[in-house]
Amino acid sequence: MSESNIQTELDLEFVRRQFPGLQNGWSFMDNAGGTQIVKGAVERMNDFLFNKNVQIGGSYEVSLAAAEALQAGREAVATLVNARRPEEIAFAPTTTVAMQNLARALRSQLKAGDEIIVTVSDHESNIGPWIGLEEFGVTIKFWNLNKDSLELRLDDLEALMTERTRLVAVTHVSNILGTINPVDEIAEFVHKLGALICVDCVAYAPHRAVDVQAWDVDFLAFSIYKVYGPHAAVLYGKYELMAELDNLYHYFYDKDKVPAKLEPGNANYEIAYSTTGIVEYFAELGERSGATGTTRRKIEKAFALITAHENQLAEKLLAYLRSREDCRIIGFEHGDDPRRVPTISFKIDGKDSGGLCQALDQYRIAVRFGDFHARRLVEYLGLSDHGGVVRVSLTHYNSLDEVAGLIAALEAVLA
Repeated sequence: MSESNIQTELDLEFVRRQFPGLQNGWSFMDNAGGTQIVKGAVERMNDFLFNKNVQIGGSYEVSLAAAEALQAGREAVATLVNARRPEEIAFAPTTTVAMQNLARALRSQLKAGDEIIVTVSDHESNIGPWIGLEEFGVTIKFWNLNKDSLELRLDDLEALMTERTRLVAVTHVSNILGTINPVDEIAEFVHKLGALICVDCVAYAPHRAVDVQAWDVDFLAFSIYKVYGPHAAVLYGKYELMAELDNLYHYFYDKDKVPAKLEPGNANYEIAYSTTGIVEYFAELGERSGATGTTRRKIEKAFALITAHENQLAEKLLAYLRSREDCRIIGFEHGDDPRRVPTISFKIDGKDSGGLCQALDQYRIAVRFGDFHARRLVEYLGLSDHGGVVRVSLTHYNSLDEVAGLIAALEAVLA
């Protein structure tokens, strides 16, 4: 690419062309519930279904091509999260299922009296599966949020941990607060005390580059359909830990059959293959900004552009919300705060959150209200009244004009 074509900021026109779903007249600001799908992912799915749609494991050419497509998907996700090897990537229908599978596969390694720590700020996907282990004698402890700072504090975690603590399950980003938790620091702390860490990365992965090696996390999961792909999820685990997990598939699958033993019924081949289109999209964004070298380097550059653009979007909305005396922002209040992503929750004094969202429907603005399956957090913070919170979850394909449209609509419906 010539220097004259290098982009120093996100080329929003190019970005939006990659998402055909944006052309229907709606402003999608419910992206934490699921993003629009990038065109390249759909093209990969179509390619598989039209040209490779057979069972893997055969000796014939098309079956070999199907197996290559599945492997290409694992390799793409491994690059996306910076895993050491593609065998560290298992596919699942959703992150909820991925976490349930992990909890089941860890069960034989746990004894009565062992402890698992979960946080009050997590989505239920990273709480419920661990609580399910109580019936086998495992003790569950809650790491509570500091209600003043709305942050998880390591000194509070330290007070919970004992020599029987086996695992800490923590969200990377709260899907209510938008707060980024320092998982690298948490992982280092947890490892020093001899435990493992499992990270729910669902609300982080659409906004920042995931780096499992740099963070030294043991297990991590996120939803592909919230990172510009179809409805499925990914479970990462360090290979040596994945090899020790129990087999969840047929009895004749040995423990060393990684990761297939964690994919009962097999991975969805076309969805796995679609991830190559997602990774190529990020790589092209990086290339357009002058990144060269490995695909991973291009992905990191793309997310730097994404972060800068999303900070502008978040600050425009948060500045408006800060100006309203009747508005309570739930979380950090500035869009350029490095501790947050553009998932923004708020409440308007005396207003029903559901009614407010429904009023925005007439403006073709898609936002949502409720507790977003982080019910424990919403109840803990006393936010359940009036329909819970209003959540505006922005992402990089949103525009400043769309945010301005949302602000104008809020002014009209709250007048």
